[in-house]
Amino acid sequence: MAATFLKLLVASPEINPSTRKAKSIPVLNPFDQYGRVFFFSWLGFMVAFLSWYAFPPLLTDTIKKDLNMTTTQVSNSNIVALLATLLVRVVAGPLCDRFGPRLVFVGLLLAGAIPTAMAGLVTTPNGLIALRFFIGILGGTFVPCQVWCTGFFDKTIVGTANSLAGGWGNAGGGITYFLMPAIFDSLVTSRGLTAHKAWRVAYIVPFIIITTVALGMLFLCEDTPTGKWSERHLWTKEANATTHLTDGNIVDLSSGSTSIGPSSPPSIYNKSMTTDMEKKDGTQSPQPSDTEALPMDQMPGLKQEIIVAPTRREALSVAFSLPTMAVAIPYACSFGAELALDSFLGTYYAANFPGMGQTESGRWAAMFGLLNIVFRPAGGFMADMVFSATGSLWSKKLLIVFLGVVMGAFMLAIGLTNPSDQATMFGLIAGMAFFLEAANGANFGLVPHVHPYANGIVSGLVGGFGNLGGIIFAIIFRYNESHYGRSIWIMGVLSLVGNVAVSWIRPVAKASVI
Repeated sequence: MAATFLKLLVASPEINPSTRKAKSIPVLNPFDQYGRVFFFSWLGFMVAFLSWYAFPPLLTDTIKKDLNMTTTQVSNSNIVALLATLLVRVVAGPLCDRFGPRLVFVGLLLAGAIPTAMAGLVTTPNGLIALRFFIGILGGTFVPCQVWCTGFFDKTIVGTANSLAGGWGNAGGGITYFLMPAIFDSLVTSRGLTAHKAWRVAYIVPFIIITTVALGMLFLCEDTPTGKWSERHLWTKEANATTHLTDGNIVDLSSGSTSIGPSSPPSIYNKSMTTDMEKKDGTQSPQPSDTEALPMDQMPGLKQEIIVAPTRREALSVAFSLPTMAVAIPYACSFGAELALDSFLGTYYAANFPGMGQTESGRWAAMFGLLNIVFRPAGGFMADMVFSATGSLWSKKLLIVFLGVVMGAFMLAIGLTNPSDQATMFGLIAGMAFFLEAANGANFGLVPHVHPYANGIVSGLVGGFGNLGGIIFAIIFRYNESHYGRSIWIMGVLSLVGNVAVSWIRPVAKASVI
């Protein structure tokens, strides 16, 4: 069993002949194109955190003192960073559908790396707030991360693939809590820099790392399993000239036999041409039919795999549909809470346990982010398991609701008790982290099914709602100031209400083909 599992992690995956998507994740094989895309998906999102969340670990003490910042100004800088990410994620979704997730990913990393290198120029609180707005661009990398994975991995494992990439990427929030104080301490003790200079020099490190990963992604990876994003329909046209798909099988029109070879078409959808089987003189012949004029929601059975560039009307229809809102609102509760806690957890620990300094409280706060390595993938894995067992997307939907409700209950317990005992505090935080982070993973196990032909729009909107939730929760922390327990139980109430409110909505539109 162990040998078989290890083989799946190393060997080139089995490919779905009708979509060219992988049926397993070659996690340990970056030489395979599927393993390479998976590697850069999670790594790109992870290194984005090295700058996006590089300020909270040092804001608790060093930067706050150096720039004479008030608690309100610190909170405002956290909110502004989330606001920028919200805007970028909403825009990144349609950009992924039009230009492909790889190029959008590279563009966002490079755009966020530039202001990261400019941290040394900051001299005022307002300057830091402005800088964090532009660095917030990096938070938008989550959208191409998920869209890229969805394009390379089969629907039977897409929940696991997305949650692994998202979870390992999110762990960057925890790694940053270790890395930035360590770099700062090293510059002070080993290089003899003053605190005033050290924290500024420290931000050169994430700049170098982010730029290197972006260039690797640009030169070493592919847009789609079949090549360039702009040519994704051409391969389908050529394949459809000799094959036809029916009920998930590939039928060679010239022989009537089923084909499972590598030259099989990548999708059951082609925006410009489909092939219909008709009986004619006792033989079967392909009859092309033009679907160019049809809107996306009127292409029965053809919208499952190939992403199209939608019109503005179609994009709005997708964005504000009930199934989209049914995943966006729970994600606003779960990922929104994670973002807010990433910003304030270290300060919360320092307030409840005064004996902790900046470095120790930061390390304990880092554990919350690092648990994403296991807990977020667990959510995606559970989503794929329940879907495999039931064959119904309702199982994925109900799993998200269950995880979200229990997450809210843990928030109520933490906020109302406001533990002064470290073991109790860390135990409750770990329990909440499991359900919160698993909910994030399970959510993006369902997202690819909602509107597959517009997955970028759905992913961008859901990711944006995650940041909207983060902004709302950060504002709650801001106005409750040092009453951190009260802020957390308010988040719990909102999470319970949000998840229950959308629990009745169908996971996909009634007319959709699953």
